[in-house]
Amino acid sequence: MAKAVALAITGISIALLVIYGADAAVGADNPDHQGFLDMDHKTRGLGLGGPAMVLPIIAFFIARNDSSKGLGGMIIISGILIIIGAVTVIGMADLSEAQETARNPFMETAPLLIVGAIQLGLGALKIKKS
Repeated sequence: MAKAVALAITGISIALLVIYGADAAVGADNPDHQGFLDMDHKTRGLGLGGPAMVLPIIAFFIARNDSSKGLGGMIIISGILIIIGAVTVIGMADLSEAQETARNPFMETAPLLIVGAIQLGLGALKIKKS
């Protein structure tokens, strides 16, 4: 039962990340940075990105005693999607704007890279234990 719940919430996390990426990609050409969900980047991050970062970690601990290579793979996929998103944000950063506003795009996305790395580690650990 715990493994099924963990698989379901990790699947939801992956779906949220895919929706987030698609919405951000659609909104990249829009000056308001709003995609098809009609959200600004802050709302999109809190509504879609936040749960997508937390759910796989919760899933790992829910099914910590169950062996499941599938769940480990899904957690790794979630971590990879988060890292891809962070690297994309760093790559798309306007360095001239960042210098004017004293923003550091790498430091803003460092938490995403850390969470993605944690998920990769938990996924690998889950697969190793299976």
